Amino acid sequence: MLIVEGYDAGPKQRPLNRTEVLQTSDPESLARAIERAVKILRQGGLVAVPTETVYGLAANAWDPQAVERIFQAKQRPPTNPIIVHIASLSMALECVRVWPSRAQRLAQAFWPGPLTMILPKSDRIPPIVTAGGATVGIRWPRQPITEAIIRKCGFPLAAPSANPSTAVSPTRAEHVLRTLGDRIDAIVDGGPCPVGIESTVVDLTTDPVTILRPGMIDPESIAAVLGEEVRIGNRRGEIGERDTAFRSPGQMPRHYAPRARVLLWKWDDAEKLADRLREEGLEPERTVVLALHQWPGRWRPLRWVVMPAEPVAYAARLYALFHESDESGAQAIVVEPPPEEVQWLALHDRLCRAAKKEDEN
Repeated sequence: MLIVEGYDAGPKQRPLNRTEVLQTSDPESLARAIERAVKILRQGGLVAVPTETVYGLAANAWDPQAVERIFQAKQRPPTNPIIVHIASLSMALECVRVWPSRAQRLAQAFWPGPLTMILPKSDRIPPIVTAGGATVGIRWPRQPITEAIIRKCGFPLAAPSANPSTAVSPTRAEHVLRTLGDRIDAIVDGGPCPVGIESTVVDLTTDPVTILRPGMIDPESIAAVLGEEVRIGNRRGEIGERDTAFRSPGQMPRHYAPRARVLLWKWDDAEKLADRLREEGLEPERTVVLALHQWPGRWRPLRWVVMPAEPVAYAARLYALFHESDESGAQAIVVEPPPEEVQWLALHDRLCRAAKKEDEN
């Protein structure tokens, strides 16, 4: 077990003396990790847990004070709601006011899995979870460690990605440790996340159904299961004076961003990339290039990565490469845009938000 010295959490949080990294590499350590995570969560603490998409920063979804600690640790704006993770259909029903046939069909097709459904929330969900809105996003993750933790807790977990707000999401335990390790109680190391980007979010309170955040379950698959039209867009909630709150996470213009500047560039001549970088005030030798073909040029970037030509494999690598680029001291990450096809929609969404400058709306 790795211990990281903590920080003064301030008057609204219980001070943390250490962050535990809980290993799961053998049956005995796995059992200990689950027991320890459950104990911390029952006491109102924060535990980073693995899912098939990214690592989530989990707290008891019924406990508004525990959920508030998530916002404090992430420096997350209060207008950004949090997805609630469940591990059974009965637990899902505790979180929502109605369970329409649409939800049942999608649950049968995609749960456990990387699909979040927006539905009218039950009275048990504290307003802080939903940014004061009347709807809640719920998901059943396909990750046996986290499923076991939720079941043993006996309550759902509010769990956004385990990273500072707007930063790139973590797909490995070390990513969490590096960015939040002094702010949370424990990290369950479940290995790398196989999907690698966040879940698809579908709003079932609209007609037609709306994809609020694209993911690796694409709109065509959802439409096929529902047997009806599905639209793509984002909406904000109607919550009185605070009408700037989002109905779903993943809607902020700048999001999923590493420290290095992300540039979405097309090019015919790789040699001209160095000149273009200099024009932007960047050093070519401190640039990572994520391309769809082999390096053809003479200048030497910090790293040239040939990305997979298939979206599932591409997604599984993207965030890890963002983290690696930051650790290597990269100043910029130049990304050759992937194909303009529906299967790549989620990756275009993540790349465009990561490339947004901080001062852009």
